Amino acid sequence: MKMNQGIASKSIHQGYEFTDHDFRRLRELVYRYTGIRMADNRRDLIYNRLSRRLSALGLASFAEYREFVEQGHEEELEAFCNAVTTNHTAFFREAHHFDYLTDTLIPELLQRNRDRRRLRIWSAGCSSGEEPYTLAMVLRESIPDLHNWDVRILATDIDSSVLARAVEGIYHWRNVKGIPDLRLKRWFQRGKGRHQGQVRVKPELRQMICFRKMNLLEGWPMKGPLDLIFCRNVLIYFDQATQARLFERFSGILRPEGHLFIGHSESPMGLVDCYELIGKSIYRCKKKNTKPREESLPHEH
Repeated sequence: MKMNQGIASKSIHQGYEFTDHDFRRLRELVYRYTGIRMADNRRDLIYNRLSRRLSALGLASFAEYREFVEQGHEEELEAFCNAVTTNHTAFFREAHHFDYLTDTLIPELLQRNRDRRRLRIWSAGCSSGEEPYTLAMVLRESIPDLHNWDVRILATDIDSSVLARAVEGIYHWRNVKGIPDLRLKRWFQRGKGRHQGQVRVKPELRQMICFRKMNLLEGWPMKGPLDLIFCRNVLIYFDQATQARLFERFSGILRPEGHLFIGHSESPMGLVDCYELIGKSIYRCKKKNTKPREESLPHEH
């Protein structure tokens, strides 16, 4: 049965009143603070995740909660953003991207950067860290003299809670069961005792990565130039105008002919004219007239 505008509709989990007006106003807050457009079918997700915040804060209604967030409480704004973002990732997810890195792109980068011996990579929307750790594994396996190179991976996400897990680099055994045994033994330590059933990424991978909390819609701590950017299954949550702005900004910090890896449901085509498609959801930045300056990533300061 269709609800009339403003009439209370309850989640399947009984508790707080949750009207159409509440849902609409909360969607506006989500868009304001994260840039994410929440579809109508996300109503239960919003209710279930934010009702926990009402309970934790001792608030009686979603109207009170909206007012509390809008008052600018930084800790709660962070908790709000953490609650409404969706994090789904895996090691070697969309394996064709890493095959292309190993077989084609890394050999090209080693040749192109042989004089400065420097690589800069950004994992944007890194979630709990599986993507940047996968990148680190591929780089370690593909560059025999990596110790003679200056290689840095910046990994960012808006969700501070998943970033904390990423920094630890500790995963349940089920998260790595698809990784071949040889690679597991090389890059992971098995937990013992109370850590039985867990693994931890080895230090030589963790030291290659700087994890930082960052909202893609706000200021970026680095200027570039970057050799490649992974931003997969992130842009699908933004409207087309926001996607276009982000594609332009990515282009602005990529080297001429730098690479952008995105999700299979995402594309800059028809939004901007600064990329060319070179593989399945792999794009190359078109040549630019100006040479980008050498800048540091945040963790080099």
